[in-house]
Amino acid sequence: MLVIETDDQTVAELAAMPRTRALIAARGVSFDQSIVSLSQCCPSRATLLTGRYAHNHGVRSALPPSGGFDAFDDAESLAVWLQRSGYATALVGKYLNGYGRADPRQVPPGWTEWHGLLGPTAYRFLGFAMNHDGATRWHAEGYQTDVLTAIAEDVIRRRARRDAPFFLWTTYVAPHIGAPRGLLDDLPGDSAVMPPALLGAGLGAPPVTPDFNEADVTDKPLAIRRRSRLGRRAKWVLAARRRERQASLLAVDAGVARLVRALRAAGELERTVIVFTSDNGFLSGEHRVRAGKVAPYEPAIRVPLLIRGPGVPAGERRSRLVWNGDLAPTILAAAGARPPWEMDGRSLWPLLRGRPGPGRRAVLLEGPPAPWSNGRPRFTGLRTERYAYIEHAGGEVELYDLAEDPFELENRAGRPEAADVQTALARRLEALRYCAGRACRAAPSRG
Repeated sequence: MLVIETDDQTVAELAAMPRTRALIAARGVSFDQSIVSLSQCCPSRATLLTGRYAHNHGVRSALPPSGGFDAFDDAESLAVWLQRSGYATALVGKYLNGYGRADPRQVPPGWTEWHGLLGPTAYRFLGFAMNHDGATRWHAEGYQTDVLTAIAEDVIRRRARRDAPFFLWTTYVAPHIGAPRGLLDDLPGDSAVMPPALLGAGLGAPPVTPDFNEADVTDKPLAIRRRSRLGRRAKWVLAARRRERQASLLAVDAGVARLVRALRAAGELERTVIVFTSDNGFLSGEHRVRAGKVAPYEPAIRVPLLIRGPGVPAGERRSRLVWNGDLAPTILAAAGARPPWEMDGRSLWPLLRGRPGPGRRAVLLEGPPAPWSNGRPRFTGLRTERYAYIEHAGGEVELYDLAEDPFELENRAGRPEAADVQTALARRLEALRYCAGRACRAAPSRG
């Protein structure tokens, strides 16, 4: 079993990855509405490892005290459950934010093999540290994506020769570009950069969408209304950064092809489940947000999700709503493993095999704790197959009909014609806000 995860990749950026589309999407199932509940690296990865919403696994942001590596209880996780079921487990790449700061030799429970990027050097694509099964090593040479791919290839070759099935989580940092200190600053030294072979390649910037540099934000919350429109130079900088992100994904795309080739050479490809996804999306000028991801908007919460493997039909798409909490139960079902608790998500195998599943659903959207709020989330909301509904900590409300307004340009909250829908979604949100297990999966929502 192979899970390939990128960092901060949008759905649109999958267009820069032709080999990934050919080798996974064309040979498996693509999910058109794959959502992350809390669109930030560490909470999203904790959800992958637990099948739980952030309010249940406790990792609610990327930094202490509400989040980061130290907030995650790794005594029970996907790796532990798979290992108990006889799987050899391996991680290659990024784990949780803050991993390695306190003890760079630490290997979390459940991992048979460990090749984890260490501390803040995880975001340096040229010159970075790793923990290899408890021994630290500085990688002074090689582009990070290529180094991670080579390590993952070696894991596949070695593990394929053994009797035990294996689970490999290859977790790339691309296309993460870091948080700019200011719009016109150079990229920080700890940000991802394009592969050296592509420097000066003249890549075109991805096309912009109607929500880019949104003209009228008077119906948006104050945090958006107070943002100025992007000027000419700001748009030029954002276009350059989007090209760099796209270029970094070309190296990941090559890595996907190498991993598929390694599985084929080992005779494991046709019996291996392969999952490709990202921990969250990213805003690059949409709704005037120059760089960010902790937001309830589509570019931040929607991510690629492609799955191929035995029993998965080739070249099909699924429009039903899914979320990152569904990945752990899906992986466990494929492995015949059981967790010690009831999952908030549910297995995707019925959908993968063409069965519609138990009705339409709603996914809870969570924000990190708001400053000086005693832990109250910055926002909570719902994403259904048709609607996005968000309640902000300050009392502001947003409602978007994604069928008619996919770029979320027109906030319908408070309008008389949307009152029934808003009421129904508010009630559903109240039911999900603190849900656990079966309660998170029950009661199909309107929309």
